[in-house]
Amino acid sequence: MIVYNATKEQFNNDVKYNLISDKILKMLQEANIHAGEEAEYRSWQNSLNFMRNILDDNEIPNDCEIAIEYQIPRTSKRVDFIICGADKDDHDNVIVVELKQWDKVEKVADEMLHSVKAYTGGAVRMVSHPSYQAYSYAVFIRNSSECVQDEDIKIIPCAYLHNYEEKYLDQLDDEIFKTWYDEAPFFIKTQAIELNKFIKKYICKKSSDKELLYKIDNGRIRPSKALQDCLVSLMKGNKEFMLLDEQAVVYDMCIKTMKQCLKDMKKRTIIIQGGPGTGKSVLAVNLLKEFTTMKYNSTSGLNASYVTKNSAPREAYLKLLSKSDLKKEINIKQLFRSPFGLHNSPSNFYDCLIIDEAHRLVKQMFRDYGGENQVRECIDASLLSIFLIDEDQKITTKDIGSIDEIKHWANELGSRVIMTEETKLVSQFRCNGSDGYIQFINNLLQIGEYVDIDVNELNFDIQVFDDPNVLRDELRKKNEINNKARMVAGYCYDWDVKNHRGDYDIYLKNDFKAKWNLENDKIWAINPSSFEEVGCIHTAQGLEFDYVGVFIGKDLRFDEESKTIITDKTKISKDDKSSGIKSCGEALASKLIKNTYKTLLTRGQKGCYIYCEDEALSKHIKDLLKIC
Repeated sequence: MIVYNATKEQFNNDVKYNLISDKILKMLQEANIHAGEEAEYRSWQNSLNFMRNILDDNEIPNDCEIAIEYQIPRTSKRVDFIICGADKDDHDNVIVVELKQWDKVEKVADEMLHSVKAYTGGAVRMVSHPSYQAYSYAVFIRNSSECVQDEDIKIIPCAYLHNYEEKYLDQLDDEIFKTWYDEAPFFIKTQAIELNKFIKKYICKKSSDKELLYKIDNGRIRPSKALQDCLVSLMKGNKEFMLLDEQAVVYDMCIKTMKQCLKDMKKRTIIIQGGPGTGKSVLAVNLLKEFTTMKYNSTSGLNASYVTKNSAPREAYLKLLSKSDLKKEINIKQLFRSPFGLHNSPSNFYDCLIIDEAHRLVKQMFRDYGGENQVRECIDASLLSIFLIDEDQKITTKDIGSIDEIKHWANELGSRVIMTEETKLVSQFRCNGSDGYIQFINNLLQIGEYVDIDVNELNFDIQVFDDPNVLRDELRKKNEINNKARMVAGYCYDWDVKNHRGDYDIYLKNDFKAKWNLENDKIWAINPSSFEEVGCIHTAQGLEFDYVGVFIGKDLRFDEESKTIITDKTKISKDDKSSGIKSCGEALASKLIKNTYKTLLTRGQKGCYIYCEDEALSKHIKDLLKIC
């Protein structure tokens, strides 16, 4: 979406006469984009003066196009500054400039290949390296615009840190960021002349296409061949994404339905149900690949995206698919999105949205201005919407994703609902394929009707530990094999480290101490250095490990007299601002606490190690397992 668009001459005048910030703000408001708060308004006033100075050169044509705050299709991301024109060979080029006011940054760690620490928004925060940000924006535009692909328009990224001090250069041009600044060079305070030369290398004439930016912005959204080829090659032979049993049946039905939608242009909604470990996410990723590469009539590649509210599953699947190849990861990243901002998408903008973890959808996300109901917005934005859901994995009072909610909005929006026995996934691919283990957890938590099972046939390594240190030691040994073991816990421990109240968050008996996972570590599940951190439910949900260690806190205990599982919402952490458990009714609180632990206890493929703060609960689990 184009917000501000003008010739270089008009842009220069708007800056010169101090009109630029008010014009941008007005245009954003007219486009219903929430922006222009005081800090951002000041950044326009400051940074755009520097860009005017860079462009104040007769060799850069006055009639070349300038765009500011360009919103990339299919995302909520906005590009700071764009220059459109042609080079000496009359080849059309688009330069993407990421503007930063920072005077210094700090490298986070050798493992953090995309991030730096910078003072922004009134505090020191972990943010994207500016070269990475500019490069990713360029790739997003290139991979989604039919016009860019068909007309071979070059998208050239760079970053300009006009206040950056040279003495901190080593933090910005560290070798770990070379992948990004080789593709998207950055220019600092003392390199204005170099940036000017860089721009003139690609733009010394007006583009021969007078509507170049308009065509890019309004043209058809189509995944590029490079993106399609990348996704196909990454999926090929990847055993973690093989379809089995009823997964393949549901997959075929979804493909057939998509083709029918394209034929008659009528909306449809598929609801796929499945408990923990039934392969919902594997199915979702396979459907994403198929739709992205699907050839239908003259169309090559559909406009499809994988959607989850939580970022952890998206980031983990990106890493698994790309096999940690940084450039391949960028190539496919735009196919994975949050429901954030979907209210801005026109009806049927997408051919298909595949909504994983649909039970976690909410009415409105924080700062999603204009969003009202994510279920409604997913259905409205897509011709075919596919919801993968497990209602027993709702873990907060804000979670509205349910079969009834989906049906309601599908009916309101004229989308035919498809939900049959064939759209249920029942085969167990986690917990060593043991359906009995899932029933064991239901028995343990007293969810539903008690069913007798033979624990000797579970074929699953489940152990209860009296010492949390021993649990951690044993789990660490498992993790040393292939980095596929993690510790997790429920809502009952405070976030002391985050809130600067101490060095650890979780204190258990025998001097056990641990920290919650880093708030900014989106790849906690696969980051080799994150084993010692305990994952919260929001980080762990939607993911799986070979072995999981679960700390059950004081919010769950066992009453030996009544033989009843007791949930206690008063034991929820004082720092819990997301679950709503402390303030909701007893029945709902009990359901959410049990759902949380069921979700955590079913993250393992080969084993689950348990430590309970309540000794009676620990004994009860041992009795269920018939452990002496």
